[in-house]
Amino acid sequence: MTRPDLAATPNKAKGCWTVSRIRKQKGVAPIAVLTAYDATTARYMDEAGIPIILVGDSLGMTVLGYESTLPVTMEDMCHHTQAVVRGVRQALVVADMPFLSFQVSKSQAVAHAGRLLKVGGAAAVKIEGGAIRAETVRHLVANGIPVMGHIGLTPQSVRAMGGYKVQGRSAESARALVADAVALTEAGIFCLVLEGIPAPLAAEITRTVKVPTIGIGAGPDCDGQVLVVHDCLGLTPSAATPRFVKRYAEVGDTMRQAFAAYKDDVEGRRFPAPEHSY
Repeated sequence: MTRPDLAATPNKAKGCWTVSRIRKQKGVAPIAVLTAYDATTARYMDEAGIPIILVGDSLGMTVLGYESTLPVTMEDMCHHTQAVVRGVRQALVVADMPFLSFQVSKSQAVAHAGRLLKVGGAAAVKIEGGAIRAETVRHLVANGIPVMGHIGLTPQSVRAMGGYKVQGRSAESARALVADAVALTEAGIFCLVLEGIPAPLAAEITRTVKVPTIGIGAGPDCDGQVLVVHDCLGLTPSAATPRFVKRYAEVGDTMRQAFAAYKDDVEGRRFPAPEHSY
């Protein structure tokens, strides 16, 4: 018998993307991933057929105005994940685990990840870090929580890295990243984000691991790609756009023009016109 509360859940639509379905995309078809932080944006992505929507802790910079992802809280992530889930019918919603929500202990990691699934409504969580996170990943997966890995340039470690710098340029660091990818795969991740690493290294990791790799600033040979939606839509200053970003629209310019036109109409008493009045 179908439970009414589950039948009414938007993410239960026929043909929806699941963790197992994403796994099977390895070597079959490239996977398009975008970030979203609200229901309206998520709905448009879902209607466009985006398989994975990531509620990134990048919301710290794109939505909340912070200089990094570090101040983002569990409350922030749950709030925005709930909003995204409400706008989605088919995409797999993955929520970032924010800084210090999983580093302290495995039990804390389970509690926080479980909250993102139970309260936030996410289908999976994403954790930054390599082999050092393998035991935590293993513990989460054993407790029924799907995990997406994330190695290379990991924004939560920006202080330790000394800024947003490409990783894996030396032979030693490249070998370490391959080892990280293998360790996380063996721990049970279903997908792996490769950020800010040389394209040949990303290609090697993609050939090595059995799960799909999702690149961001990692070249064309990954199993999929992810972009931050604000970069994709041209909502960030063009001068600050990273090299790996393709701006698919200039929505920022359109918004600025619309706001200016509205201001002019109000000040010129052209709005509201008779057709806008009761």
